[in-house]
Amino acid sequence: MLVNGLRFDNLRGDIYGGIVAAVVALPLALAFGVASGAGAIAGLYGAIFVGFFAALFGGTPAQCSGPTGPMTVVMAGIVVQFSDQPALAFTTVILAGICQILFGVCRIGQYISLIPYPVISGFMSAIGAIIIILQIGPALGHQGLKGVLTNLSAIPDFVSDPVFDALLVFLLTISIVCLTPGRISKIIPASLLALIVGTLVVANVLTDAPVIGDIPQGFPEIIRPIFDVDILMLMLESAVVLAMLGSIDSLLTSLVCDNMTRSHHDSNRELIGQGIGNIVAGFLGGLPGAGATMRSVANIRTGGRTPISGMLHSVILLAILLGLGPLAEKIPLAVLAGILFKVGVDIIDWRFLKRLRGVPRADLVVMASVFLITVLVDLITGVAVGVVLASLLFVKEMSELELANFRIIVGGIHEAPLDSEESEVLERNKERILLIHIEGPMSFGSAKTMVRRVMADHAFNTVKSVVFDLSDVPIIDGTACTAVDDILAMVHANGQHLIFVAMQPKVSSVLENFGVKAHIRPGHQFETRLTALKHAAYVAGSKHSDDVSGYKI
Repeated sequence: MLVNGLRFDNLRGDIYGGIVAAVVALPLALAFGVASGAGAIAGLYGAIFVGFFAALFGGTPAQCSGPTGPMTVVMAGIVVQFSDQPALAFTTVILAGICQILFGVCRIGQYISLIPYPVISGFMSAIGAIIIILQIGPALGHQGLKGVLTNLSAIPDFVSDPVFDALLVFLLTISIVCLTPGRISKIIPASLLALIVGTLVVANVLTDAPVIGDIPQGFPEIIRPIFDVDILMLMLESAVVLAMLGSIDSLLTSLVCDNMTRSHHDSNRELIGQGIGNIVAGFLGGLPGAGATMRSVANIRTGGRTPISGMLHSVILLAILLGLGPLAEKIPLAVLAGILFKVGVDIIDWRFLKRLRGVPRADLVVMASVFLITVLVDLITGVAVGVVLASLLFVKEMSELELANFRIIVGGIHEAPLDSEESEVLERNKERILLIHIEGPMSFGSAKTMVRRVMADHAFNTVKSVVFDLSDVPIIDGTACTAVDDILAMVHANGQHLIFVAMQPKVSSVLENFGVKAHIRPGHQFETRLTALKHAAYVAGSKHSDDVSGYKI
Protein backbone atom coordinates (compact mmCIF):
# COMPACT_ATOMS: atom_id res chain seq x y z
CA MET A 1 0.00 0.00 0.00
CA LEU A 2 1.35 3.43 -0.96
CA VAL A 3 0.06 5.06 2.24
CA ASN A 4 0.72 2.94 5.31
CA GLY A 5 -2.36 2.45 7.49
CA LEU A 6 -4.68 4.42 5.20
CA ARG A 7 -8.36 3.69 5.71
CA PHE A 8 -11.57 5.68 5.58
CA ASP A 9 -13.61 4.20 8.42
CA ASN A 10 -12.33 6.77 10.95
CA LEU A 11 -12.86 10.01 9.04
CA ARG A 12 -14.60 11.84 11.87
CA GLY A 13 -11.80 11.05 14.34
CA ASP A 14 -9.12 11.89 11.79
CA ILE A 15 -10.72 15.26 10.99
CA TYR A 16 -10.98 16.19 14.66
CA GLY A 17 -7.45 14.96 15.29
CA GLY A 18 -6.04 16.90 12.35
CA ILE A 19 -7.71 20.14 13.45
CA VAL A 20 -6.48 19.85 17.05
CA ALA A 21 -2.96 18.89 15.93
CA ALA A 22 -2.85 21.99 13.68
CA VAL A 23 -3.98 24.20 16.56
CA VAL A 24 -1.24 22.75 18.77
CA ALA A 25 1.37 23.02 15.99
CA LEU A 26 0.73 26.65 14.97
CA PRO A 27 2.33 28.50 17.90
CA LEU A 28 5.16 25.99 18.16
CA ALA A 29 5.97 26.22 14.44
CA LEU A 30 6.15 30.02 14.65
CA ALA A 31 8.26 29.86 17.80
CA PHE A 32 10.66 27.28 16.39
CA GLY A 33 11.03 29.30 13.20
CA VAL A 34 12.03 32.41 15.12
CA ALA A 35 14.36 30.45 17.42
CA SER A 36 16.15 28.84 14.47
CA GLY A 37 17.10 32.20 12.97
CA ALA A 38 15.44 31.26 9.68
CA GLY A 39 12.26 33.19 10.50
CA ALA A 40 8.75 32.33 11.63
CA ILE A 41 7.70 31.49 8.09
CA ALA A 42 10.37 28.74 7.90
CA GLY A 43 8.81 27.12 10.95
CA LEU A 44 5.38 27.11 9.30
CA TYR A 45 6.77 25.77 6.04
CA GLY A 46 8.50 22.98 7.94
CA ALA A 47 5.31 22.03 9.78
CA ILE A 48 3.33 22.05 6.54
CA PHE A 49 5.64 20.10 4.25
CA VAL A 50 7.33 17.70 6.68
CA GLY A 51 3.96 17.05 8.30
CA PHE A 52 2.20 16.27 5.02
CA PHE A 53 4.80 14.08 3.31
CA ALA A 54 5.91 12.23 6.45
CA ALA A 55 2.27 11.28 7.03
CA LEU A 56 1.82 10.31 3.38
CA PHE A 57 4.90 8.10 3.06
CA GLY A 58 5.77 7.29 6.69
CA GLY A 59 5.28 4.14 8.73
CA THR A 60 3.42 5.46 11.81
CA PRO A 61 -0.21 6.11 10.79
CA ALA A 62 -1.26 8.39 13.68
CA GLN A 63 1.95 10.41 13.93
CA CYS A 64 2.07 14.15 13.16
CA SER A 65 5.43 15.59 12.18
CA GLY A 66 7.00 19.03 12.06
CA PRO A 67 9.75 21.15 13.63
CA THR A 68 10.79 19.97 17.09
CA GLY A 69 13.00 21.45 19.79
CA PRO A 70 16.08 19.28 19.11
CA MET A 71 15.87 19.75 15.34
CA THR A 72 15.46 23.51 15.78
CA VAL A 73 18.56 23.77 17.95
CA VAL A 74 20.64 21.91 15.35
CA MET A 75 19.16 24.01 12.55
CA ALA A 76 19.98 27.19 14.46
CA GLY A 77 23.63 26.17 14.43
CA ILE A 78 23.46 25.42 10.71
CA VAL A 79 21.85 28.81 9.99
CA VAL A 80 24.68 30.50 11.90
CA GLN A 81 27.31 28.50 10.00
CA PHE A 82 25.89 29.48 6.62
CA SER A 83 24.51 32.91 7.49
CA ASP A 84 26.12 34.47 4.39
CA GLN A 85 24.43 31.91 2.08
CA PRO A 86 21.05 30.74 3.48
CA ALA A 87 20.59 28.38 0.54
CA LEU A 88 23.45 26.28 1.93
CA ALA A 89 21.49 25.77 5.15
CA PHE A 90 18.45 24.47 3.28
CA THR A 91 20.68 22.36 1.01
CA THR A 92 21.92 20.74 4.23
CA VAL A 93 18.29 19.99 5.14
CA ILE A 94 17.85 18.29 1.75
CA LEU A 95 20.99 16.21 2.34
CA ALA A 96 19.66 15.24 5.77
CA GLY A 97 16.45 14.01 4.13
CA ILE A 98 18.46 11.94 1.66
CA CYS A 99 20.42 10.43 4.59
CA GLN A 100 17.17 9.48 6.30
CA ILE A 101 15.90 7.77 3.17
CA LEU A 102 19.18 5.82 2.99
CA PHE A 103 18.77 4.87 6.66
CA GLY A 104 15.34 3.46 5.84
CA VAL A 105 16.40 1.68 2.66
CA CYS A 106 19.38 0.12 4.47
CA ARG A 107 17.05 -0.85 7.34
CA ILE A 108 19.04 1.05 9.94
CA GLY A 109 15.92 2.04 11.87
CA GLN A 110 16.18 -0.97 14.17
CA TYR A 111 19.72 0.02 15.20
CA ILE A 112 19.07 3.66 16.07
CA SER A 113 17.26 2.54 19.19
CA LEU A 114 20.54 1.04 20.44
CA ILE A 115 21.92 4.45 21.40
CA PRO A 116 22.37 4.28 25.21
CA TYR A 117 19.72 5.99 27.31
CA PRO A 118 22.21 8.17 29.27
CA VAL A 119 23.37 9.65 25.94
CA ILE A 120 19.79 10.44 24.91
CA SER A 121 19.01 11.78 28.39
CA GLY A 122 22.04 14.07 28.46
CA PHE A 123 21.38 15.25 24.92
CA MET A 124 17.69 15.98 25.47
CA SER A 125 18.37 17.79 28.75
CA ALA A 126 21.05 19.84 26.99
CA ILE A 127 18.60 20.69 24.20
CA GLY A 128 16.10 21.86 26.81
CA ALA A 129 18.76 23.98 28.51
CA ILE A 130 19.85 25.50 25.18
CA ILE A 131 16.27 26.41 24.27
CA ILE A 132 15.82 28.10 27.68
CA ILE A 133 19.11 30.01 27.36
CA LEU A 134 18.22 31.25 23.88
CA GLN A 135 14.91 32.66 25.11
CA ILE A 136 16.39 34.88 27.84
CA GLY A 137 17.07 37.76 25.43
CA PRO A 138 13.63 37.78 23.74
CA ALA A 139 11.94 37.39 27.14
CA LEU A 140 13.55 40.66 28.23
CA GLY A 141 12.76 42.47 24.99
CA HIS A 142 16.14 42.06 23.28
CA GLN A 143 17.09 40.41 20.02
CA GLY A 144 18.33 36.90 20.65
CA LEU A 145 22.01 36.42 19.81
CA LYS A 146 23.58 33.61 17.85
CA GLY A 147 25.19 30.88 19.90
CA VAL A 148 24.68 29.56 23.42
CA LEU A 149 27.85 31.00 24.93
CA THR A 150 27.18 34.37 23.34
CA ASN A 151 23.74 34.46 24.91
CA LEU A 152 25.10 33.35 28.27
CA SER A 153 27.72 36.11 28.26
CA ALA A 154 25.07 38.67 27.27
CA ILE A 155 22.70 37.83 30.15
CA PRO A 156 24.06 40.63 32.41
CA ASP A 157 23.38 43.16 29.63
CA PHE A 158 19.88 41.76 29.06
CA VAL A 159 19.05 41.90 32.75
CA SER A 160 20.47 45.39 33.29
CA ASP A 161 18.37 46.91 30.49
CA PRO A 162 15.05 45.03 30.19
CA VAL A 163 12.05 46.07 28.10
CA PHE A 164 9.45 45.81 30.84
CA ASP A 165 6.52 45.40 28.45
CA ALA A 166 8.21 42.32 26.93
CA LEU A 167 9.03 40.94 30.37
CA LEU A 168 5.41 41.30 31.50
CA VAL A 169 4.18 39.58 28.33
CA PHE A 170 6.69 36.77 28.88
CA LEU A 171 5.52 36.27 32.47
CA LEU A 172 1.89 36.34 31.33
CA THR A 173 2.65 33.68 28.71
CA ILE A 174 4.45 31.47 31.22
CA SER A 175 1.50 31.78 33.59
CA ILE A 176 -0.98 30.78 30.90
CA VAL A 177 0.95 27.78 29.55
CA CYS A 178 1.72 26.48 33.05
CA LEU A 179 -1.48 27.25 34.94
CA THR A 180 -4.28 26.76 32.42
CA PRO A 181 -6.66 24.13 33.88
CA GLY A 182 -6.92 20.84 32.05
CA ARG A 183 -10.61 21.27 31.26
CA ILE A 184 -9.80 24.50 29.38
CA SER A 185 -6.71 23.16 27.60
CA LYS A 186 -8.86 20.33 26.22
CA ILE A 187 -10.93 22.96 24.43
CA ILE A 188 -8.07 25.25 23.40
CA PRO A 189 -4.39 24.32 23.87
CA ALA A 190 -2.63 26.46 26.46
CA SER A 191 0.07 27.56 24.02
CA LEU A 192 -2.52 28.81 21.50
CA LEU A 193 -4.43 30.57 24.28
CA ALA A 194 -1.20 32.28 25.36
CA LEU A 195 -0.51 33.27 21.75
CA ILE A 196 -3.94 34.89 21.36
CA VAL A 197 -4.01 36.61 24.77
CA GLY A 198 -0.41 37.82 24.53
CA THR A 199 -0.93 39.24 21.04
CA LEU A 200 -4.10 41.10 22.11
CA VAL A 201 -2.38 42.51 25.21
CA VAL A 202 0.58 43.81 23.21
CA ALA A 203 -1.68 45.27 20.52
CA ASN A 204 -3.73 47.24 23.05
CA VAL A 205 -1.71 47.72 26.26
CA LEU A 206 1.97 46.70 26.33
CA THR A 207 2.82 48.18 22.96
CA ASP A 208 6.59 48.43 23.49
CA ALA A 209 7.09 44.66 23.31
CA PRO A 210 8.82 43.67 20.01
CA VAL A 211 6.79 41.60 17.51
CA ILE A 212 7.66 39.17 14.70
CA GLY A 213 7.34 41.72 11.91
CA ASP A 214 7.10 41.07 8.19
CA ILE A 215 6.17 37.54 7.11
CA PRO A 216 6.25 36.59 3.40
CA GLN A 217 2.81 35.87 1.98
CA GLY A 218 1.67 33.14 -0.38
CA PHE A 219 3.25 29.87 -1.44
CA PRO A 220 7.05 29.63 -1.03
CA GLU A 221 9.45 29.78 -3.93
CA ILE A 222 11.58 26.76 -4.69
CA ILE A 223 15.13 27.10 -3.36
CA ARG A 224 17.81 25.94 -5.74
CA PRO A 225 20.31 23.75 -3.88
CA ILE A 226 23.91 24.91 -4.00
CA PHE A 227 27.10 23.09 -3.07
CA ASP A 228 30.39 24.59 -2.00
CA VAL A 229 33.25 22.11 -2.36
CA ASP A 230 35.27 23.88 0.34
CA ILE A 231 32.61 23.26 2.99
CA LEU A 232 30.99 20.13 1.59
CA MET A 233 32.28 17.97 4.45
CA LEU A 234 30.88 20.45 6.98
CA MET A 235 27.50 20.30 5.20
CA LEU A 236 27.52 16.50 5.17
CA GLU A 237 28.48 16.36 8.84
CA SER A 238 25.61 18.66 9.78
CA ALA A 239 23.24 16.71 7.52
CA VAL A 240 24.12 13.41 9.20
CA VAL A 241 23.54 14.95 12.62
CA LEU A 242 20.15 16.28 11.51
CA ALA A 243 19.26 12.91 10.00
CA MET A 244 20.31 10.94 13.09
CA LEU A 245 18.57 13.29 15.48
CA GLY A 246 15.41 13.43 13.37
CA SER A 247 15.37 9.65 13.12
CA ILE A 248 15.75 9.16 16.86
CA ASP A 249 13.16 11.83 17.60
CA SER A 250 10.68 10.33 15.14
CA LEU A 251 11.11 6.71 16.24
CA LEU A 252 10.75 7.60 19.92
CA THR A 253 7.50 9.37 19.07
CA SER A 254 6.46 6.34 17.02
CA LEU A 255 6.81 4.22 20.16
CA VAL A 256 4.56 6.65 22.03
CA CYS A 257 1.99 6.38 19.23
CA ASP A 258 2.21 2.58 19.31
CA ASN A 259 1.50 2.54 23.04
CA MET A 260 -1.50 4.83 22.66
CA THR A 261 -3.04 3.12 19.63
CA ARG A 262 -1.95 -0.46 20.42
CA SER A 263 -0.39 -0.76 16.99
CA HIS A 264 3.09 -1.35 15.54
CA HIS A 265 4.91 1.15 13.35
CA ASP A 266 7.26 0.35 10.47
CA SER A 267 10.50 2.05 11.57
CA ASN A 268 12.31 1.88 8.23
CA ARG A 269 9.30 3.14 6.30
CA GLU A 270 8.96 5.94 8.86
CA LEU A 271 12.53 7.03 8.18
CA ILE A 272 11.85 7.09 4.44
CA GLY A 273 8.73 9.22 4.99
CA GLN A 274 10.59 11.63 7.27
CA GLY A 275 13.38 11.86 4.70
CA ILE A 276 10.96 12.73 1.88
CA GLY A 277 9.33 15.36 4.10
CA ASN A 278 12.65 16.98 4.95
CA ILE A 279 13.76 17.00 1.31
CA VAL A 280 10.58 18.85 0.31
CA ALA A 281 10.95 21.22 3.26
CA GLY A 282 14.54 21.97 2.23
CA PHE A 283 13.51 22.79 -1.32
CA LEU A 284 10.78 25.14 -0.07
CA GLY A 285 12.67 26.91 2.70
CA GLY A 286 11.18 25.06 5.66
CA LEU A 287 12.75 23.91 8.90
CA PRO A 288 13.66 20.23 9.16
CA GLY A 289 11.21 18.21 11.20
CA ALA A 290 10.55 14.93 12.92
CA GLY A 291 7.74 13.11 14.63
CA ALA A 292 6.41 15.61 17.16
CA THR A 293 5.23 14.05 20.40
CA MET A 294 2.97 16.89 21.56
CA ARG A 295 0.89 17.19 18.40
CA SER A 296 0.87 13.40 17.84
CA VAL A 297 -0.55 12.83 21.33
CA ALA A 298 -3.13 15.58 20.77
CA ASN A 299 -4.09 13.99 17.44
CA ILE A 300 -4.53 10.50 18.94
CA ARG A 301 -6.43 11.69 22.01
CA THR A 302 -8.89 13.50 19.73
CA GLY A 303 -9.50 10.45 17.57
CA GLY A 304 -6.84 10.55 14.85
CA ARG A 305 -5.72 7.09 13.79
CA THR A 306 -4.69 7.22 10.12
CA PRO A 307 -2.36 9.31 7.93
CA ILE A 308 -5.38 11.41 6.95
CA SER A 309 -5.14 13.29 10.26
CA GLY A 310 -1.44 14.09 9.78
CA MET A 311 -1.96 15.31 6.23
CA LEU A 312 -5.04 17.32 7.23
CA HIS A 313 -3.11 19.05 10.02
CA SER A 314 -0.63 20.29 7.37
CA VAL A 315 -3.36 21.42 4.99
CA ILE A 316 -5.00 23.44 7.79
CA LEU A 317 -1.67 25.11 8.61
CA LEU A 318 -1.26 26.01 4.93
CA ALA A 319 -4.74 27.55 4.88
CA ILE A 320 -3.90 29.55 8.01
CA LEU A 321 -0.68 30.77 6.42
CA LEU A 322 -2.39 31.86 3.21
CA GLY A 323 -5.35 33.50 4.95
CA LEU A 324 -4.04 34.83 8.26
CA GLY A 325 -0.41 35.60 7.50
CA PRO A 326 -0.72 39.37 8.21
CA LEU A 327 -2.06 38.64 11.70
CA ALA A 328 0.98 36.49 12.52
CA GLU A 329 3.22 39.52 11.97
CA LYS A 330 1.81 41.07 15.17
CA ILE A 331 2.68 38.14 17.44
CA PRO A 332 5.07 39.31 20.20
CA LEU A 333 8.49 37.67 20.37
CA ALA A 334 8.13 37.50 24.16
CA VAL A 335 5.07 35.28 23.74
CA LEU A 336 7.03 32.87 21.56
CA ALA A 337 9.85 33.00 24.10
CA GLY A 338 7.42 32.02 26.85
CA ILE A 339 6.04 29.12 24.81
CA LEU A 340 9.54 27.88 23.98
CA PHE A 341 10.67 28.32 27.58
CA LYS A 342 7.96 25.85 28.62
CA VAL A 343 9.00 23.53 25.77
CA GLY A 344 12.60 23.66 26.98
CA VAL A 345 11.58 22.81 30.54
CA ASP A 346 9.48 19.90 29.30
CA ILE A 347 12.31 18.50 27.14
CA ILE A 348 14.70 18.21 30.11
CA ASP A 349 14.79 14.62 31.32
CA TRP A 350 13.47 15.20 34.84
CA ARG A 351 12.86 11.48 35.30
CA PHE A 352 16.59 10.78 35.07
CA LEU A 353 17.52 13.81 37.18
CA LYS A 354 15.17 12.76 39.97
CA ARG A 355 16.94 9.41 40.20
CA LEU A 356 20.51 10.72 40.23
CA ARG A 357 21.30 9.20 43.63
CA GLY A 358 20.47 5.72 42.45
CA VAL A 359 21.93 6.00 38.95
CA PRO A 360 25.09 3.94 38.28
CA ARG A 361 28.17 6.14 38.29
CA ALA A 362 29.05 5.22 34.70
CA ASP A 363 25.63 6.34 33.44
CA LEU A 364 25.92 9.57 35.42
CA VAL A 365 29.33 10.31 33.90
CA VAL A 366 28.00 9.72 30.39
CA MET A 367 24.88 11.84 30.94
CA ALA A 368 26.82 14.74 32.51
CA SER A 369 29.50 14.64 29.80
CA VAL A 370 26.95 14.73 26.99
CA PHE A 371 25.03 17.54 28.70
CA LEU A 372 28.04 19.79 29.29
CA ILE A 373 29.69 19.20 25.91
CA THR A 374 26.40 19.71 24.04
CA VAL A 375 25.69 23.00 25.84
CA LEU A 376 29.22 24.40 25.87
CA VAL A 377 30.69 23.03 22.62
CA ASP A 378 28.19 21.69 20.10
CA LEU A 379 25.65 18.97 19.50
CA ILE A 380 27.80 16.84 17.22
CA THR A 381 30.67 16.61 19.67
CA GLY A 382 28.32 15.98 22.58
CA VAL A 383 26.61 12.99 21.00
CA ALA A 384 29.85 11.58 19.56
CA VAL A 385 31.66 11.78 22.90
CA GLY A 386 28.64 10.31 24.66
CA VAL A 387 28.34 7.29 22.36
CA VAL A 388 32.09 6.60 22.50
CA LEU A 389 32.24 7.04 26.29
CA ALA A 390 29.19 4.84 26.86
CA SER A 391 30.64 2.19 24.56
CA LEU A 392 34.00 2.22 26.36
CA LEU A 393 32.36 1.96 29.78
CA PHE A 394 30.17 -0.87 28.53
CA VAL A 395 33.20 -2.70 27.14
CA LYS A 396 34.96 -2.24 30.48
CA GLU A 397 32.00 -3.70 32.39
CA MET A 398 31.68 -6.60 29.94
CA SER A 399 35.41 -7.34 30.11
CA GLU A 400 35.22 -7.49 33.91
CA LEU A 401 32.32 -9.92 33.62
CA GLU A 402 34.19 -12.02 31.07
CA LEU A 403 37.29 -12.13 33.24
CA ALA A 404 35.19 -13.22 36.22
CA ASN A 405 34.18 -16.26 34.15
CA PHE A 406 37.75 -17.07 33.09
CA ARG A 407 39.16 -19.88 35.25
CA ILE A 408 42.58 -21.52 35.37
CA ILE A 409 42.03 -24.69 37.40
CA VAL A 410 44.72 -26.92 38.84
CA GLY A 411 43.61 -29.63 41.26
CA GLY A 412 40.10 -30.59 42.28
CA ILE A 413 37.59 -27.90 43.26
CA HIS A 414 34.01 -28.65 44.18
CA GLU A 415 32.28 -25.78 42.37
CA ALA A 416 31.00 -24.92 38.93
CA PRO A 417 31.84 -25.79 36.24
CA LEU A 418 33.18 -29.14 37.49
CA ASP A 419 31.22 -32.12 38.71
CA SER A 420 32.62 -34.50 41.32
CA GLU A 421 34.18 -36.96 38.86
CA GLU A 422 35.91 -34.18 36.91
CA SER A 423 37.24 -32.70 40.17
CA GLU A 424 38.64 -36.07 41.20
CA VAL A 425 40.53 -36.47 37.91
CA LEU A 426 42.04 -33.00 38.33
CA GLU A 427 42.92 -33.64 41.98
CA ARG A 428 44.72 -36.89 41.19
CA ASN A 429 46.68 -35.11 38.42
CA LYS A 430 47.17 -31.65 39.89
CA GLU A 431 50.85 -31.68 38.91
CA ARG A 432 50.13 -32.92 35.40
CA ILE A 433 46.92 -31.20 34.15
CA LEU A 434 45.77 -27.59 33.94
CA LEU A 435 42.22 -26.76 32.85
CA ILE A 436 41.38 -23.42 31.23
CA HIS A 437 37.62 -22.90 31.30
CA ILE A 438 35.82 -19.86 29.86
CA GLU A 439 32.12 -19.18 30.19
CA GLY A 440 30.18 -16.51 28.32
CA PRO A 441 31.18 -14.27 25.38
CA MET A 442 34.83 -13.60 24.57
CA SER A 443 35.62 -10.13 23.23
CA PHE A 444 38.50 -7.74 22.67
CA GLY A 445 37.88 -6.08 26.04
CA SER A 446 39.20 -9.00 28.06
CA ALA A 447 41.41 -10.82 25.54
CA LYS A 448 44.83 -9.44 26.47
CA THR A 449 44.18 -9.74 30.21
CA MET A 450 43.32 -13.43 29.72
CA VAL A 451 46.69 -13.99 28.02
CA ARG A 452 48.52 -12.18 30.84
CA ARG A 453 46.74 -14.29 33.46
CA VAL A 454 47.83 -17.50 31.77
CA MET A 455 51.41 -16.26 31.43
CA ALA A 456 51.50 -15.28 35.12
CA ASP A 457 50.18 -18.63 36.35
CA HIS A 458 53.08 -20.68 37.75
CA ALA A 459 51.39 -24.05 37.13
CA PHE A 460 50.95 -23.30 33.43
CA ASN A 461 54.65 -23.75 32.78
CA THR A 462 54.98 -26.96 34.84
CA VAL A 463 52.08 -29.20 33.83
CA LYS A 464 52.28 -31.69 30.98
CA SER A 465 48.71 -31.34 29.60
CA VAL A 466 46.50 -28.29 29.07
CA VAL A 467 42.77 -28.77 28.57
CA PHE A 468 41.10 -25.84 26.84
CA ASP A 469 37.35 -25.74 27.46
CA LEU A 470 35.35 -23.28 25.34
CA SER A 471 32.16 -25.33 25.38
CA ASP A 472 30.31 -22.59 27.34
CA VAL A 473 31.39 -19.75 25.02
CA PRO A 474 28.49 -18.73 22.72
CA ILE A 475 30.36 -16.09 20.68
CA ILE A 476 33.92 -14.91 20.10
CA ASP A 477 35.40 -11.97 18.21
CA GLY A 478 38.59 -11.63 16.20
CA THR A 479 40.71 -10.15 18.99
CA ALA A 480 39.70 -12.93 21.36
CA CYS A 481 40.61 -15.46 18.63
CA THR A 482 44.08 -13.94 18.52
CA ALA A 483 44.30 -14.25 22.32
CA VAL A 484 43.36 -17.93 22.14
CA ASP A 485 45.96 -18.39 19.40
CA ASP A 486 48.61 -16.75 21.62
CA ILE A 487 47.76 -19.09 24.51
CA LEU A 488 47.91 -22.13 22.26
CA ALA A 489 51.27 -20.97 20.88
CA MET A 490 52.60 -20.82 24.44
CA VAL A 491 51.33 -24.36 25.06
CA HIS A 492 53.20 -25.64 22.02
CA ALA A 493 56.32 -23.68 22.99
CA ASN A 494 56.29 -25.44 26.38
CA GLY A 495 56.01 -28.82 24.67
CA GLN A 496 52.73 -29.55 26.45
CA HIS A 497 49.84 -31.70 25.26
CA LEU A 498 46.86 -29.62 24.12
CA ILE A 499 43.37 -31.10 24.45
CA PHE A 500 40.18 -29.30 23.49
CA VAL A 501 36.62 -29.76 24.64
CA ALA A 502 34.07 -29.52 21.82
CA MET A 503 32.99 -25.96 20.96
CA GLN A 504 29.71 -24.47 19.89
CA PRO A 505 29.37 -24.29 16.07
CA LYS A 506 29.61 -20.48 15.80
CA VAL A 507 32.78 -20.37 17.92
CA SER A 508 34.29 -23.33 16.09
CA SER A 509 33.65 -21.63 12.74
CA VAL A 510 35.31 -18.36 13.79
CA LEU A 511 38.38 -20.13 15.21
CA GLU A 512 38.68 -22.17 12.04
CA ASN A 513 38.47 -19.08 9.85
CA PHE A 514 41.26 -17.47 11.90
CA GLY A 515 43.41 -20.59 11.57
CA VAL A 516 43.39 -21.25 15.33
CA LYS A 517 42.03 -24.79 15.06
CA ALA A 518 45.15 -25.78 13.15
CA HIS A 519 46.86 -26.06 16.56
CA ILE A 520 44.56 -28.94 17.53
CA ARG A 521 46.07 -32.32 16.67
CA PRO A 522 43.77 -35.01 15.32
CA GLY A 523 42.15 -36.95 18.13
CA HIS A 524 42.74 -34.22 20.69
CA GLN A 525 39.23 -32.74 20.75
CA PHE A 526 36.49 -34.43 22.80
CA GLU A 527 32.76 -34.01 23.18
CA THR A 528 32.76 -33.86 27.00
CA ARG A 529 35.03 -32.23 29.55
CA LEU A 530 35.40 -35.49 31.53
CA THR A 531 36.62 -37.40 28.48
CA ALA A 532 39.05 -34.58 27.65
CA LEU A 533 40.41 -34.59 31.22
CA LYS A 534 40.89 -38.36 31.22
CA HIS A 535 42.73 -38.21 27.91
CA ALA A 536 44.89 -35.36 29.26
CA ALA A 537 45.74 -37.54 32.26
CA TYR A 538 46.59 -40.46 29.98
CA VAL A 539 48.97 -38.52 27.71
CA ALA A 540 50.50 -36.84 30.79
CA GLY A 541 51.50 -40.24 32.13
CA SER A 542 48.96 -40.77 34.90
CA LYS A 543 49.31 -44.16 36.61
CA HIS A 544 45.82 -44.09 38.15
CA SER A 545 43.62 -46.80 36.64
CA ASP A 546 40.49 -44.63 36.57
CA ASP A 547 42.32 -42.04 34.46
CA VAL A 548 43.95 -44.30 31.86
CA SER A 549 41.26 -46.97 31.47
CA GLY A 550 40.04 -47.12 27.92
CA TYR A 551 43.18 -45.58 26.44
CA LYS A 552 45.99 -47.44 24.70
CA ILE A 553 49.41 -46.22 23.70
